[in-house]
Amino acid sequence: MNKLQVKGNWNVVKGKLKQKYADLTDDDLTYVEGKENELLGRLQKKIGKAREELVDELNNL
Repeated sequence: MNKLQVKGNWNVVKGKLKQKYADLTDDDLTYVEGKENELLGRLQKKIGKAREELVDELNNL
């Protein structure tokens, strides 16, 4: 299973996600180091993509 690696500035990644998925809120995109599973769970529920797809997408932003 791929591992989420938040590189660089999370605010930049968060902005790109909000542009791509307009229905995401700041609460959906709250990232706390060590709580990657919670973030991925919220995104899966809101976006409807598989975990591996989300990890790949986040790592490539």
